[in-house]
Amino acid sequence: MTEALEARRKRLRYRSTYTGTKETDILLGAFAERHLDALPASDLDDYENLLSIEDPRLYTWITGQEAPPPEFETPVLQMIRDFDLNCA
Repeated sequence: MTEALEARRKRLRYRSTYTGTKETDILLGAFAERHLDALPASDLDDYENLLSIEDPRLYTWITGQEAPPPEFETPVLQMIRDFDLNCA
């Protein structure tokens, strides 16, 4: 793994744990710990884009309360939706 990619994953892991709301901190923090090291760069781009969304809105997408715009409906979002926090 290159140093730049390693630094990017570390930054994303931190951002996942400190999103601004406790619910997304817990969910995305656990998701990041389990999956970030295995995601290819293109999926990291998608994940980073999701982290740019305000927390309450992102949470509604993850929980299925609201459909995201098509550009955010990615395999990474589906991975987060399918993530079982109890198995983290």
